[in-house]
Amino acid sequence: MTSVRPIILLAAVCLSDFAQSFPLQLEMRVPFEPTAFPSGGQSYLLYELHLTNFQTTPLTVSRIDVLDADAPSHPVATFESDRLAAMLQPLGGKKISDPKEKLTIGDGQTTIVYLSVSFDRDVRVPERLIHRVTAGEASLEGAIIRAHHTALHVLGPPLEGAGWLASDGPGNDPDNHHRRGVVILDGRAVDSRRYAIDWKLLRNGEAYPGDAKNVHSYFCYGRRVLAVAGGVVVVARDGLPDNIPGHGDAFHPAVPITLETIAGNYIVLDLGGGQYAYYLHLQLGSLHVNAGDRVRRGQVLAVIGASGDAHEPHLHFEVTTSAKPLAGEGVPYVIDRYRSNSEDRTRELPLDKSVVEFADKRER
Repeated sequence: MTSVRPIILLAAVCLSDFAQSFPLQLEMRVPFEPTAFPSGGQSYLLYELHLTNFQTTPLTVSRIDVLDADAPSHPVATFESDRLAAMLQPLGGKKISDPKEKLTIGDGQTTIVYLSVSFDRDVRVPERLIHRVTAGEASLEGAIIRAHHTALHVLGPPLEGAGWLASDGPGNDPDNHHRRGVVILDGRAVDSRRYAIDWKLLRNGEAYPGDAKNVHSYFCYGRRVLAVAGGVVVVARDGLPDNIPGHGDAFHPAVPITLETIAGNYIVLDLGGGQYAYYLHLQLGSLHVNAGDRVRRGQVLAVIGASGDAHEPHLHFEVTTSAKPLAGEGVPYVIDRYRSNSEDRTRELPLDKSVVEFADKRER
């Protein structure tokens, strides 16, 4: 027994020296590389940086710099203090109200940093990015990624007419349930909803004028949804009833919400190039297509309902890398023509809370 004690003490000393002399023991990785997309006068990159603390003590992140990997002398974006705290989310769903506590990564713990990096439209988006994380007096560079990972499909509008609100659309608000929609499927973290939009129809700033529990009160209910491109329907699922609208504890779905029912009645359209367009929460019995059908752009596919995990009528639209619901990575795209804020937009993607006017189907 007497010979074991010095060995243990020596090991403790060596670990202490290791911690002081080695770089910050922080794993940095980006599970899915982003693709820059245009909106308004900016180009945007939305992606997640996963940070895992391999040290035996907590560390507190004070700054994250995003740099051009091929010209790293000046950051293209810097995040500090309260702005940075709003971007970090520890794994496990733990609710943290103190901003300073959000910046702390416990020993052996992982935090996701939800990044949104913007560039003026006349500024070149770098081909590659690298990240510098600062914690206390130490900093570490890593997680080199490309900024143009996937092709940007040019799509037609999924709907027609004016007054469409891009609810929980592309953005970086901590309350955006699409942006923070990372789940584990097939043993890996994915976010199929990264660029998803819940399209709701507004009139005079309201989604409905009457009874909030009546689906027919909602302006979008029963509105036609359109094929955004020519292609083959790979999934057309029908058979689920509409929910009675309700939020929070007032939401009582018509059927239990599972992986099989969360999308409600839905259609998946193969866009080609390994990308798929999703139309979720469609009205029971409204689907005009079946799996295997070839459709043309602008063709009516179904109408908006409130099936699946829909707390009120809306069209959930997204583009992902898989024909299996939730299993793919959400990718950006652009819509060839629409109006927003009284401006014509060409080949852009509407951001969160944009109010959009699509050309009428007969005008195309």
